Amino acid sequence: MKRKIVLTGGGTAGHVTPNMALIPYLKEKDYDIVYVGSYNGMEKKLITDMGIKYYGVSTGKLRRKFDTKNFSDVFRVLKGFSEAKKILKEERPDVIFSKGGYVSVPVVNAAGKLGIPSIIHESDLTPGLANKLCMHSAKKICCNFPETLEHVTKKKAVLTGTPIRDELLTGNAKEGKKICGFEDDKPVLMVIGGSLGAQAVNDVVRSALPNILPYFNVIHVCGKDKVDNMMLDVDGYKQFEFVKSELKDLFALADIVLSRAGANTICELLALRKPNILVPLPKAQGSRGDQILNANSFKKQGFSMVIYQEDLDEDILVKKLHELYEKRDIYQAKMSGSNLSNATGKILKLIDEAVNK
Repeated sequence: MKRKIVLTGGGTAGHVTPNMALIPYLKEKDYDIVYVGSYNGMEKKLITDMGIKYYGVSTGKLRRKFDTKNFSDVFRVLKGFSEAKKILKEERPDVIFSKGGYVSVPVVNAAGKLGIPSIIHESDLTPGLANKLCMHSAKKICCNFPETLEHVTKKKAVLTGTPIRDELLTGNAKEGKKICGFEDDKPVLMVIGGSLGAQAVNDVVRSALPNILPYFNVIHVCGKDKVDNMMLDVDGYKQFEFVKSELKDLFALADIVLSRAGANTICELLALRKPNILVPLPKAQGSRGDQILNANSFKKQGFSMVIYQEDLDEDILVKKLHELYEKRDIYQAKMSGSNLSNATGKILKLIDEAVNK
């Protein structure tokens, strides 16, 4: 009898792309796959483009601080719970896998009420509110960081890492060089600011270019509307608002990386063994501090260097880039010894175990 799984998660790319990484393997294992997301979140197009059956449910953002919007959002969550329960009764899945985001709250809790096992994944070092609201209903909690095991129910916690898309492992450096138009053989620095870019990082990188470009070619994924049109013709400096299919080849070309410390991005850097400097998003910019914790954990494990945004300036950046490049073999060796490899295989095993019990 064919097994069925419901995947859920949405709101940001980080709550969708790990599910997308699992889908080809679930198909290979002959799972019937259904996705439950928000009505019109970014996850809808990403998932339906893969030919996966999709349901939307109502969702609301539950805020940690007092906000009048919390009152109306509670009703949206309750509506979403009712809708999710109806979908699960109709689809009758064997297991749920949740990558988080507020849309997962009604789905995982409805599954708990119906006796359907759920596996949830927490990307950050400390659990976000959505996953906190799902933990009591979850059978297993997948984690990225050893420190996370201290923040969740120990008998449920499993250190797995994050599934990444296989295509990222198939990049071609020669293709990346063609895409960028680089004509010499200087080492390549890749700068990634997240899907919306990181203006503070962008500004320092651009200011420091006169001291960077003699030594490195630079790939700069700078974010939507953040391309500097005055620098389009600078030799050795290639800007992108964002990248899709080209990402694997650009990663293959990069020798070192400067990045924010979003959980999915740093797990990709780990899987690709890319020596990196992390500039975590500060709390002052609306973060709950998760990127700071993520970055410090990777630094402690020997995977990354860290520069806090308040300390970032041209001199420090250039100095640390040279230091990272000189020590790149040390960082690659540490990453190669990580026990966070094969996240996809570990999670698929947990899914099979939940179905077969």
